[in-house]
Amino acid sequence: MAGGLLWMMAACATPMQTPTRFAKQTEANTSVVTPATTRLSPSITPQPIASLTPPPTPTNAHNALKIPEPGGYGWATVASGLNTPTDIQSAHDGSGRVFIVEQAGRIMIIKNNQLQGTLFLDISERVGSKGSEQGLLGLAFHPHFSQNGYFYVNYTDKNGNTHIARFSASGERADPASEKKLLFVQQPFSNHNGGGLAFGPDGYLYIGLGDGGSQGDPYGNGQSANTLLGKILRLDVDHGDPFAIPAGNPFVTNGQGLKEIWSLGLRNPWRFSFDRLTGDLWIGDVGQDLWEEIDFVPAGSPGGLNFGWNKMEGNHPFKGSNQPGFTSPAAEYPHGPECAVTGGYVYRGEALPEWQGIYFYGDYCSGTIWGLPTPFQGQAPLLLFQTGFKISTFGLDDSGELYVADYTGSIYRLQKRK
Repeated sequence: MAGGLLWMMAACATPMQTPTRFAKQTEANTSVVTPATTRLSPSITPQPIASLTPPPTPTNAHNALKIPEPGGYGWATVASGLNTPTDIQSAHDGSGRVFIVEQAGRIMIIKNNQLQGTLFLDISERVGSKGSEQGLLGLAFHPHFSQNGYFYVNYTDKNGNTHIARFSASGERADPASEKKLLFVQQPFSNHNGGGLAFGPDGYLYIGLGDGGSQGDPYGNGQSANTLLGKILRLDVDHGDPFAIPAGNPFVTNGQGLKEIWSLGLRNPWRFSFDRLTGDLWIGDVGQDLWEEIDFVPAGSPGGLNFGWNKMEGNHPFKGSNQPGFTSPAAEYPHGPECAVTGGYVYRGEALPEWQGIYFYGDYCSGTIWGLPTPFQGQAPLLLFQTGFKISTFGLDDSGELYVADYTGSIYRLQKRK
């Protein structure tokens, strides 16, 4: 794994193969939707879902009006010796456990600030991680995990194709044999797989997929509503088999795109998250040659937002020009020492109340971490830390405390210097 995460980030990764049209899948319950993408079809007719409860209105105590002086804070080592960590998640079950995803196909547990010796899940025999952007890439726990034991993963198989699957857990172990497939997406190249998963405040599962890879989006997947690549998807995993389509998804009724799609125009969304307090959505989208971007979607926004790739790279023309229907980034930065954005989280913990409402994000190549105040109204980001880490992901624990992973094998937590 030398060379590491310049997988998700590198603008000029070598393609795994020359673009070809894929043959129709012979497995039961699959169908070809584009030359680059296939999916498992929901087994029931999409049905309306109950109206959503609006997210709580932020109070002044939770609105960050300014960013604290970062010199008084640092990143304390929580665990080391991990093998290329790609995600950090909590189960929201009150256990205090922090789950660390390793690219090769394992999930570890940190409990009471100690890395546990027992594996939570090992599916390395079915995960393909030879390509630097492949592997076990994302994890999300069902909102009722403490009752049903369900969690979801995003991984590439030995052939480089994406699987979205559900597993079941009891106690400190998950059952590798409990896998239930939700989606199967053929990948034309080894890079730009996306990989993020998150449950939104609406209870639906959101899935981030890259544009399929190579360079410059050669198939135009980002702007095509007829492929799942280059998108964020939204699924109702509590109805249907293997899922149902939420009635509010943008292409449910007009027939102009795939019904799983929630938003489009993304190159390689590497880490997206919902603000635990407001429900706002933040997306880190890795750029091509010149610009990295952070996208912002206020809670309650309709689906169908188009973030512009591959017509735009950030705020700049790439293979086209800006259009009235595009959603511009909340923040961007140029390549230099920086080369690849890693999206983060809004801090909502209690240990550091002065950081309440700050959205943290970073760059894999330089280890730089920036902050954006919320409520977001176009404020400029501020430089917070120069860590020297290969920042592969951020995460929050049950209490909302902020963690960051160094791809070389360590996990850190933000804390006040003593």
